[in-house]
Amino acid sequence: MQFGVFSVSDLTTDPTTGRTPSEAERIQAIVRIAEKAEEVGLDVFALGEHHNPPFFSSSPTTTLAYVAARTSRLQLSTATTLITTNDPVKIAEDYAMLQHLAGGRVDLMMGRGNTGPVYPWFGQDIREGIPLAVENYALLRRLWTEDVVDWSGRYRTPLQGFTSTPRPLDGVPPFVWHGSIRSPQIAEQAAYYGDGFFSNHIFWPKEHTQRMVEFYRKRYEHHGHGSADQAIVGLGGQVFVRRNSQDAVREFRPYFDNAPVYGHGPSLEEFSRETPLTVGSPQQVIERTLGFRDYVGDYQRQLFLIDHAGLPLKTVLEQLDLLGEEVVPVLRKEFAALKPAHVPDAPTHASLVAARATTPEEVSA
Repeated sequence: MQFGVFSVSDLTTDPTTGRTPSEAERIQAIVRIAEKAEEVGLDVFALGEHHNPPFFSSSPTTTLAYVAARTSRLQLSTATTLITTNDPVKIAEDYAMLQHLAGGRVDLMMGRGNTGPVYPWFGQDIREGIPLAVENYALLRRLWTEDVVDWSGRYRTPLQGFTSTPRPLDGVPPFVWHGSIRSPQIAEQAAYYGDGFFSNHIFWPKEHTQRMVEFYRKRYEHHGHGSADQAIVGLGGQVFVRRNSQDAVREFRPYFDNAPVYGHGPSLEEFSRETPLTVGSPQQVIERTLGFRDYVGDYQRQLFLIDHAGLPLKTVLEQLDLLGEEVVPVLRKEFAALKPAHVPDAPTHASLVAARATTPEEVSA
């Protein structure tokens, strides 16, 4: 099982100091967080894509390419890549290039985005979000798997004899996760292609996540990719950890109370009770995270959000130390002991290349 962290790239005022970091500070902080994730033994670093304040990550491929040059083992991903407002041709080119530069240490999470004004900025209509996602992704797959593409559709100009360059590394495109909070159509899309499904798993109660994952698993099996429990599932999550649970609650409370997304709403205790947010000791984080398996089954990737709401870089790096030293090693051992042998690991470039080499076409070639 893969463990890692993701960032939504927010620029938020620290409520304890009143200071707001600059874009330059946050961009450099993101690089340091990624480096630290590798240093403490985590597997994945994922970065969101936004084109509006108060976020800075408008070009995750640029940032991830830089991170790739400064790391050697870390799997790099997105959280998410906007399949609706990005041209599929540019996605195909950018992520194939990143794949080459990172030596295959790349996958990506497709998402629609839920910020209405962004759509017209890129010539699209948010009311067309679902059909845009379906059409654009179908084209993207063809651009990665066919050397020459002829294509026409509703949302972009036709392509005639087009070849996307560079071609995917070793002829194998990056693995794709489809991220969704509430859209079963996106879970269906992931299941149809046999791709991964990533549930944000932050703001909603466990029953909602359970329904979405169960739907994806059933449809994955329906489309003939394997049994339902072999479907590739990832979860988000949100933690704040200190060695003493009282210290964790005391320190995180002002950040929670003033967070742009959920601040000034339910109390920290209420939100922790109703959603997967875990604020406490390493043991509490371990027990809560192991409990996710009870309602989603065996899954392949767990990413934690740890750098939002104005938390200073020093605190984020301390969180990574605790995750790497005290939380993730235990989770690795426990999840591995529980996972049946027929449930696959998270796909990597190496595993996808190996699988491709054993297909009938390759064997007979």
